[in-house]
Amino acid sequence: MATPDRTTVIIEVLRDAFAPLMRADPAAFRAKYRKMARDPHAFYRGTACLFFHDVTQETDEWAAHGAERIWIHGDLHVENFGTYLNSDGRLVFDINDFDEAYVGHYTWDLQRFAASLALVGWQKALPEDAIRKLIGRYARSYLAQVSHYVASDTDDDFEIRLDTADGPVLTALVAARTMRRADLLDSMTYMKDGGRRFAEDGSTRRLKRDERKEVVAAFRAYLDTIPDSKRFDRTLFYELRDVVGKSGFGIGSAGLPAYNVLVEGYSQALDNDVVLSMKQANVPALSRFVDTTEVDGYFEHEGHRTVVSQRALQVHTDPLLGHTEIGGVGYVVSEVSPYEVDLDWSEINEPADMRSVVELLGRATAKIHCASDEDSQQDLVDFQVEEAIARSLEGRRNDLVSWLCDWGIAYAARVREDHALFVDAFREGRVGIAAT
Repeated sequence: MATPDRTTVIIEVLRDAFAPLMRADPAAFRAKYRKMARDPHAFYRGTACLFFHDVTQETDEWAAHGAERIWIHGDLHVENFGTYLNSDGRLVFDINDFDEAYVGHYTWDLQRFAASLALVGWQKALPEDAIRKLIGRYARSYLAQVSHYVASDTDDDFEIRLDTADGPVLTALVAARTMRRADLLDSMTYMKDGGRRFAEDGSTRRLKRDERKEVVAAFRAYLDTIPDSKRFDRTLFYELRDVVGKSGFGIGSAGLPAYNVLVEGYSQALDNDVVLSMKQANVPALSRFVDTTEVDGYFEHEGHRTVVSQRALQVHTDPLLGHTEIGGVGYVVSEVSPYEVDLDWSEINEPADMRSVVELLGRATAKIHCASDEDSQQDLVDFQVEEAIARSLEGRRNDLVSWLCDWGIAYAARVREDHALFVDAFREGRVGIAAT
């Protein structure tokens, strides 16, 4: 599927998306690109911009009646699923990482996941027929859950918990349950004068006075963005104990400025302190390729966009989720939770095990599309998403499943070719940053 000009397309799309961040932190981007060079799926994870460059140029015959402008995750690959402790205190397995969330076609999330699943299947040396069956299982599970919501009065009755999960998903939830806040705190802090302070390592830095003052002011402003329904008693909670600059994030967040904030928790007991991440929000990849007039005017900044999007997509969000600004730039604030465990695909190798997982992930995808959190303040999508999807696919559901299988396998092949082109271009210093 590669063309003689494909390398140029890859280079130009990456430069357009990342040039400012490359200039701000060349070392972080060199590390990001080395991770992307590791294998095709790592490359795919780091190139949502290239994915949307491609899919927005295609004709979409499956999204209509409003289903072409719903809240979507924006980066739905197989590794963006894991555990978290919801606002009701329950351990839940669900979709995570909403940095790329935006308004778009529901099919784009399905396509991004399908290609990701095909890439993982290829890396595990599964035959094409087995990969096709896995994508089909995911798609049919998604459609069954959409049908359930059409017939139901509620959109938030599906939840993957300890008592409803099985297989590798249950393993992740059990692992999360064994984790302790004290262990997280001990790994990130040390004791001084009877209280905790952040430890200094290669990923943290102490702030100079003016920068610290700016970050503290941003933290105070963030507190006002927490919904009243999720606000804790501020007599103790949220009292600031320490703050440091933070680096060393994954593929998607390279070059983005960030801070860790240590606050007093539910009591003065040292094991109840809470670590918050305050990270500069990125420009969502999709927004570079669609008309953003209506959507951009709705948000104060990218941090606001990320938080509103997550609250719209995720039932029972992190009660500490909020946003703020530093220097006129939006930041997302959320807890660094001790209860987050990502799904470990390295141990999911047999098609039978993968089938049970992708069936749950299909249902989870339908839930984020069709359900809005009760404290979501957005009204950009003010219609029943499940009904729009159902009308779009009336009499054509099997056709969608077949199309998605074909598309995912074909696009995964393109990604493998793109990965090889990217590695060569990176080695030759053509991607905007030198390889050494």
